[in-house]
Amino acid sequence: MARELALIGCGNMGSAIIRGILEAGLLAPEEITVSSPSAVTADRLSGELGCTATTDNVEAAHDAHIVILAVKPHLIEVVAREIEPALADGAIVVSIAAGVTLARLHAVLGDDRKIVRAMPNLPAMVGEGMSALSAGAQVDPAEINRVKRLFEGFGKAVVVPERQMDAVVAVSGSGPAYVCLFIEALADAGVAEGMGRADAYAFAEQTVLGTARYLLETGTHPAVLKDRVS
Repeated sequence: MARELALIGCGNMGSAIIRGILEAGLLAPEEITVSSPSAVTADRLSGELGCTATTDNVEAAHDAHIVILAVKPHLIEVVAREIEPALADGAIVVSIAAGVTLARLHAVLGDDRKIVRAMPNLPAMVGEGMSALSAGAQVDPAEINRVKRLFEGFGKAVVVPERQMDAVVAVSGSGPAYVCLFIEALADAGVAEGMGRADAYAFAEQTVLGTARYLLETGTHPAVLKDRVS
């Protein structure tokens, strides 16, 4: 019997994806199989979440409706080539490998395969991710919405043309590093004025969190809030 979802790659991002999907109640543990080259890693995730674990990528992908490839970019083509014979007709393959285009994935998996390219970011690990999705021509609107709903289990997701993926990497993929740099600078300024470092980080982090939430919940333009504060 076909399973709903296979995840290949149980690293930080892959684990965050599965946790988000399960915590949102989008799938049941028995509908998911996870695969990792490390039996210890796969078994740990399986034990925590109740899903099936394996070290065999082909076994995981066999007849799954959706297969998420959460492996490093330099491994994506090797893994895709490995699992291709096991893919069910009509299976949706989702890759989160940065920089790997739909064309490259189709070259390995075949022009007729349903492929979605996804770009989640690090805050997915705490359920606040921002993901972009780009679908190949073979993926119909209902199928991309199905994938989108899964990615909304650990944050927000938006379907974008693939030509915008480089911009997505710059804004949301790399963005957390710039936000962290800003938080460090705010905290350092507080420490320079006599605050304890723990307090300085608490003030800086909560300020960034609260500001982002305010903008999201009210729809206020950042420039308007900036002027109000100024």
